[in-house]
Amino acid sequence: MNTFMAKGSDIKRRWLLVDAQDKVLGRMSVAIATILMGKHRPTYTPHVDTGDFVVVINCEKVRLTGKKMDTKLYKRYSGYPGGQFVTPISKVLDKHPERVVREAVRRMLPKGILGKQMLSKLKIYAGAEHPHTAQKVEPVELTMK
Repeated sequence: MNTFMAKGSDIKRRWLLVDAQDKVLGRMSVAIATILMGKHRPTYTPHVDTGDFVVVINCEKVRLTGKKMDTKLYKRYSGYPGGQFVTPISKVLDKHPERVVREAVRRMLPKGILGKQMLSKLKIYAGAEHPHTAQKVEPVELTMK
C-alpha cells in the first residue's frame, strides 16, 4: 500500500464564504483554520498547503462567550524597557474587528512559512460587502460543536 502525497500543482482551490454574524469567535476560528489547512479534504498532506480560500464577512458582529469581552487582553512588546502594550479585546473589536478574527485563526495555524502561506488565503471584512464576487464564492455553513 502506498501513502498518498498531494502536490501543490494538483490542488483545485475553492473560494468559501463564511458569515461571522452571531458566531462564537473560537469555534468559528477552529472551523476556518481547518479549511485553510485543508484538513476537510481526503487529500490532506501535512507539509503541503491543500486548503481553500476563505472570505469572512460581518466579523464586527462576532460573539465572545463568558466575560472575555471584559477580561481578554492582547499583549505586544516593543523590546524596550517599559514597552509592553496591553489592549482589551473590546477596544480592538470597535476599531479593527478583522484583526480579532485574523489573530484567532493565525494562532490555530502551523507556525512558520507554511502557516503564513495558509493565512494569506484568508480574506476578512468587517461589513457584509466583499470584492471577491468574480471568484464565485460559495457560501458555507460551518459545523461547530
